[in-house]
Amino acid sequence: MSDDIKKQIRALLITHNAVLLAHNYMRDEVQEIADITGDSLALSIEASKTAADVIVFCGVHFMAESAAILSPDKKVLLPRADAGCPMADMVTPKELEELRSRHPGVPVVTYVNSSAEVKAHSDICCTSANALTVVRSLKEEELIFVPDRNLGRWIATFVPEKKFIFWEGFCPTHERMTQAAVAQKKAEHPDALFICHPESAPNVTALADYVCSTSGMYDYCRTSPAKKFIVGTEAGILYKLRLDSPDKEFILASPALFCPNMKLTSLEDILLSLQTLSPVVTVPEDIRLRAKGSLDRMLAIPRD
Repeated sequence: MSDDIKKQIRALLITHNAVLLAHNYMRDEVQEIADITGDSLALSIEASKTAADVIVFCGVHFMAESAAILSPDKKVLLPRADAGCPMADMVTPKELEELRSRHPGVPVVTYVNSSAEVKAHSDICCTSANALTVVRSLKEEELIFVPDRNLGRWIATFVPEKKFIFWEGFCPTHERMTQAAVAQKKAEHPDALFICHPESAPNVTALADYVCSTSGMYDYCRTSPAKKFIVGTEAGILYKLRLDSPDKEFILASPALFCPNMKLTSLEDILLSLQTLSPVVTVPEDIRLRAKGSLDRMLAIPRD
């Protein structure tokens, strides 16, 4: 049955001149059929470079918004309109402006895991991979970091000369990975390296051999001489890790590392989305332009 659905999806992708994107946390079968897999912003950037008329984004709402921001000439579909991000929902434009009013002149650095409206009310965006580079690029000694307190606190350890005002948002999935659970896995597998995402709590990152984004995990595990890894991020990443390094062993740090929103999208949802060319995600032009400005300022920073 699934093979038949995959064939129908591939045929409709050709019919509609569409490109299928899948985030690293998607179900295995969704990643398997995707044209491009990767981090949320990287996917949007790659899709903007294609000649596709339609982008089918298998991820959550803020990711599809990013694609709409960068590709206003393309139709962006989010197969599951109810796939949201709790962390992105933890900050609103009104709340952010209220914070800004209490700290006039302090720049706002916003993690891409945020809504288009929040990006539009920000000075510059960052990803988990380039957050440190972005922060170091700012001449100001004080900054507001939104919405992920854990990513912000991780970055702050590398720039003690700067003062951070943290928004108290967090990723519920990474927050559920406890220090005790990780310590138990490390005790069970003393020969394994522990890698984790900077969205993890500080007492968890303190246990890590390496802290990085999902794309960083792929690179690190592929090139490391180590043969065994305890992985501290959403379970969907295991699919490509094992595909890239079949000779290595990957152990999920905690059974709690399961994002229900990331797992909503099924092959059936993708098929229906292509059949109906819906649900469509759009961003009002005034918000799109301001949000794109925050993304463009980030993209203009030379890479380390």
